[in-house]
Amino acid sequence: MNYKDKKFLESIINRNSKKNIRKNIYPLIEKAFSKTDICKGIEVLLSEQLTMSEITKEFEYEFARYIGANYALMVNSGSSANLLASFALVNPRKKNFLKRDSEFLIPVLCWSTSLWPLVQAGLKPKFVDVNVDDFNMDMDQFKKKLTSKTKAIMAVHVLGNSTRIEEVAKIAKSKNIFLIEDTCESLGAKYNNKYLGTFGDFGTYSFYYSHQMTSGEGGMIVCNSRKDYELIYSMRSHGWSRRLKIKDTSFSFINSGFNLRPLEISASIGLSQFKRLNSMINSRIKNREKIIKKLTNSVLWKNQFSFLKITQNVKPSYFGLPILINKKFLKKKKKFLKFLEKKGIETRRVIGGNFIKQPSVQLYNLNSKKEKFPEAQEIDDRGFFIGLHAEPITNRTLNYLEENLLRIDKL
Repeated sequence: MNYKDKKFLESIINRNSKKNIRKNIYPLIEKAFSKTDICKGIEVLLSEQLTMSEITKEFEYEFARYIGANYALMVNSGSSANLLASFALVNPRKKNFLKRDSEFLIPVLCWSTSLWPLVQAGLKPKFVDVNVDDFNMDMDQFKKKLTSKTKAIMAVHVLGNSTRIEEVAKIAKSKNIFLIEDTCESLGAKYNNKYLGTFGDFGTYSFYYSHQMTSGEGGMIVCNSRKDYELIYSMRSHGWSRRLKIKDTSFSFINSGFNLRPLEISASIGLSQFKRLNSMINSRIKNREKIIKKLTNSVLWKNQFSFLKITQNVKPSYFGLPILINKKFLKKKKKFLKFLEKKGIETRRVIGGNFIKQPSVQLYNLNSKKEKFPEAQEIDDRGFFIGLHAEPITNRTLNYLEENLLRIDKL
């Protein structure tokens, strides 16, 4: 696209963006796409190469190089990345593949597609409670739940923070347990200067609209083994052997599979955003610091809230600001969240909450022993989160958040 055409498109984008009326003064996410992102998507549309092609390959290459993995495979969502990783563990082409009803550990504070792909693959969950301070898997509980029956671990890195993944990975390796890192909420975070998602057998990432970066929909799965890569590569596209180094590459289906391929337009927008991922991460870190400082230094501050603590040795990568309401104000939570909604401050639940309470878990009777998870329940009861935007926050917005968030004790 030449300079003149690009400027013309940008003028149209500017015009349309002025027409869009914001429903929320402080939404969970500001405009996710830059003019450059949209122009990159339009270039793909004009090329008529909509199915995945060279840009997808380039994005995969750049992502693997950035994250420090040997291989990266783009898929149509982070949920699909978890689906591929889960079904890879039970696939006959994987060495020591898992048999039906093998047990896996998963933190109970999680998202639907952290859990269900492994269940759909025929495995049995054992839930682990989390720490109320950092929202991640409690290591003492994890070790208690670990038995000879444990064959896999789904480690969920929560909201830009990390579980103690180095310790989890060492345990998994010593016991020949498969480890998947659900890094869909923590792209760009590091543990001991190593990117999350690279400690286990597979690491998964999401490029959903509200996350650290976005391609609208889309995701990535990384691994270090060539055999694992070839396995998920074929499974991404019907179990097809095409482009793998196998003798018959016409229409040879070497495995079971899905159709989880991304569109080239998603890869193009994703690659465009990926180039400024680090600057967006740093901006959100600074915004979080400013918001917390503004609240805690305010004359209105009465210890109304506490904030997620970062796991030791972690360099975080946020996309939201989780907040815990002080217990003495807890009865006002429902009224408070409605008040924030009226004031145009968008909020949401912390991930899927204490997932054991979800109707789907009850439908499939995954908690037949009626186990309790007090820490996850406390987060569910006390917690909510607001957005952290990729653009520097203004003093006006900081004042607005201070004025309204610290009103909970007055309601």
